[in-house]
Amino acid sequence: MRIRTGLASAAALALLLTGCGLKSGSPMVDEVEPGSIGKGQPLKGASLTVTSKNFSENIVLGQIMGLVFKAAGAEVLDRTNLPGSISAREAVVKGDADALYDYTGTAWITYLGHAKPIVDPQEQWKAVRDEDLGNGVTWLPPSTLDNTYALTISKKNNAKYHLKNLSDVAALAKKDPKAVTVCVENEFASRDDGLPGMQKHYGMKLPAANIKKMDAGIIYTQVNSGGCLLGEVYTTDGRIKAMNLDVLEDDKQFFPNYNASPLIHTATLEKYPEIASLLAPVTKKLTTPLAQELNSKVDVDGEDPHEVALDWLVQEGFIQEN
Repeated sequence: MRIRTGLASAAALALLLTGCGLKSGSPMVDEVEPGSIGKGQPLKGASLTVTSKNFSENIVLGQIMGLVFKAAGAEVLDRTNLPGSISAREAVVKGDADALYDYTGTAWITYLGHAKPIVDPQEQWKAVRDEDLGNGVTWLPPSTLDNTYALTISKKNNAKYHLKNLSDVAALAKKDPKAVTVCVENEFASRDDGLPGMQKHYGMKLPAANIKKMDAGIIYTQVNSGGCLLGEVYTTDGRIKAMNLDVLEDDKQFFPNYNASPLIHTATLEKYPEIASLLAPVTKKLTTPLAQELNSKVDVDGEDPHEVALDWLVQEGFIQEN
C-alpha cells in the first residue's frame, strides 16, 4: 500500500523552517530509496534546494529532480513554482537554490542576450554552457525535450487543407489569405522570435484582421472548435494530444530550440559531483512526447505535479517507494 505525505504536513514544516530563518519552501518528506540510480545514497548528508518556474511542465521537472536527490540520500527543500524564468534562474545563480531544469533557448536569448538562435540543439547547449559558466552555474547535458513554439491545426480542418509544415501555411496564405486565421498570445504576436519573425522567415504576410490575440488556454479551444484555423502552442503541451491537434513542422527551422537541461549552482556541483551521474539517465529519458503525456496528467486530468513526477520515476525504476 502506498502512503503519501499530505500537503498539510509539508506546509507545517515549511512554516517551521521559515520561522527559524531558513529558506522558504517545503521539505520533501517522501519515503523513497534508490532504484536504478542513487545506489549507496551518494548524497547522504547533503542539504539541497530545488526550484522551478511556475508552469506545470517545469514544476514536474523540479519535482523529478528533488525526488532523485531525496532517493540518493539528500535532505531536499522544495522551492518550485517561483514566478517567471528570471526568479528561478537567479535563485540558482545566487546559490539560494541548488538546481533547476531550465531551457537552452531561454538562456541563449533571454538570459545571455543573443538575438539569433543556434540551429543545432547540441551546439546551442554547448554555447550556453560555455558562456554561462562565468555566471557561477553549470549546464549538464540536455534532454531532447524541446518546449518550443509551434502552430497547430485541428485534424478536422486539416482533412481539408492537408498542412504538414509552415511552408504549407505560407503557400496557403498566398493562395487564399482569408483562410489562414491564427490565434496567438499577445507576446507571441509582437516578439521577434514569434509571429512577426516567423512571417518574415517564411515569406508570408497575414492581414491584421486574421490575427486574433487571446490567453493561451483559449487558443486550444478556439483551434479545436474552428474559431481559428491555426493556433500558437508550446510543443510539449498536454492539450495537443488531448484535443487531437496536428503540430505543423517548422521545416525552415525558425523557432529556437528550448531543450530542458539541468542547471546546477557550480559550487554545489563541485561539492557533490555525483549530481551529474544521478541526473544523466533521467534527463536522457525526457522527450517531447513524454512531456506532453506528463503535462496532460496535470493540465487535463488535474493530477498533482509531485505525484506525476513520483509515479513516473517509480514506473521507470529510477527510484522506489517504501
